[in-house]
Amino acid sequence: YTRQRRDFGRPCAFSDRGAEVTVDIPPDPALAAAFMLQDPVDSAVQHCCVMAAHEVNTERVEVKSQGMNHVEGGWPKQIDPFNTEQTTRLREEAERDESYIRATLRLGSLVEHCVRQNNAIDIYEEYFEEEEEDEEEDEPPSAQTINVLRDPNMVKRSATHLSWHPNTGKSLAVAYSSLNFQDNRKEMSLDSYIWDLENPYKPDLILKPSSPLVTLEYNPKEWNLLLGGCYNGQMAYWDTRKGALPVEVSPVELSHRDPVYGALWLPSRTGTECFSASTDGQVLWWDIRKLSEPTETLVLDITQEGQLSNALGAMSLDLAPTTPAKFLVGTEQGSIIACNRDAKARSERITCTYRGHVRAVYAVARNPLLPKVFLSVGDWTARIWSEEILDSSIMVTKCHIPYLMDGCWSPVKPAMFFTARSDGTLDIWDFLFHQKSPSLSIKVCNEPLLSLRPHDNGYVIGCGSKLGTVTLLEISSGLCTLRKNEKSMASMMFEREARREKIVQDKQRELQLRERA
Repeated sequence: YTRQRRDFGRPCAFSDRGAEVTVDIPPDPALAAAFMLQDPVDSAVQHCCVMAAHEVNTERVEVKSQGMNHVEGGWPKQIDPFNTEQTTRLREEAERDESYIRATLRLGSLVEHCVRQNNAIDIYEEYFEEEEEDEEEDEPPSAQTINVLRDPNMVKRSATHLSWHPNTGKSLAVAYSSLNFQDNRKEMSLDSYIWDLENPYKPDLILKPSSPLVTLEYNPKEWNLLLGGCYNGQMAYWDTRKGALPVEVSPVELSHRDPVYGALWLPSRTGTECFSASTDGQVLWWDIRKLSEPTETLVLDITQEGQLSNALGAMSLDLAPTTPAKFLVGTEQGSIIACNRDAKARSERITCTYRGHVRAVYAVARNPLLPKVFLSVGDWTARIWSEEILDSSIMVTKCHIPYLMDGCWSPVKPAMFFTARSDGTLDIWDFLFHQKSPSLSIKVCNEPLLSLRPHDNGYVIGCGSKLGTVTLLEISSGLCTLRKNEKSMASMMFEREARREKIVQDKQRELQLRERA
């Protein structure tokens, strides 16, 4: 805000001179009775003219974010960038120019000097890592709410699934649906939303499916593509560049018969393959270039007969990051099924079954840093399993009073995981330090928490509730910083517990054989 000098009036000239009395008012005793003693006394004097806010402040600029698809540029007007002959001819002429050759030789020596400097000296070297680690250890675990995203509709639905944007992390896709049986409330919206965290008051993009979305996932390769699993069993995908409507939807007769509780992208060359699981007992593989029918089908029949009537309903799904053909399915009957898509025979695709829960397995997740270990959440406990031990879990949390509704690993620390409870509490467990109680418990809301998703940096975690409120929490640095030798210590702990469990099982088998004898 600037003003010119002439707007302030004539300049003042000051000089030194002696003091003189201009007015002398003697005290009046009659006025002393009306005098009110006040301490302290504050008075404000404004010598300039009072101006309104619109007169002082500059005009407010409305900012709008708008994308631009840059294909080709920098060519002269007479050159067609899509004509390879013209572009090649212009490039060869420029490379033969003497000024281009001189500039390249001069810049090449400078770049070579900088590269050699970087190879000689590590400019990013940390000199005081140990002292920083000691300070972080002393910091008590804590978390604070940094953002709240609320369902803008009057009729509230549940936030059933969250997915972070794989590149920037500033966008969050949320699937909204009501999982109550035959919930036919009037004016209940079918929409799901993509939120921009810099503008949390209204959705950045509205997704309009034909049926409410139960799950929603960003494509890790093509960031503009989203995969959605609907409540009526259909599969759909969106391209954010093309608007709110889905690009293609699978036909009802060839889709799932129940809600799609799990849908994940496969790490393929094209980046267009995915698979889904539902409580109808099927796992279907898809290619979004042709959603008219699934490419493969697997029936979750543990008797290896392939009968849909004997199949177990899928409630959760997880994919092995190192071997995409292997995946885990958590069922509503309480068991976890390990599958292998590349098995030679169709009957061998179901490799083994893990049993430990008495209610539905709402979440199953492999450890991102130790892939042989995976987490399952169901009934009142969260369990840690090893692939080698089939009969029982190697570690388990205490039995809670409220149900556990979701869980996931920390993307940074190998022994830390999060669990969501039906009383609205988020528990942060670190089994490397505390195994009987969580390292931190946070009361996020009063309604049940149904979905969790941490950001890839480990600092922020999103919690979706039954009333559609998504709360973003920022956890302290001690809970999301990998300490020295922590990964090896966690690996040794899980291996030790697996050996102990194996010894216990062998002892039980020996006792059973003795009893039979």
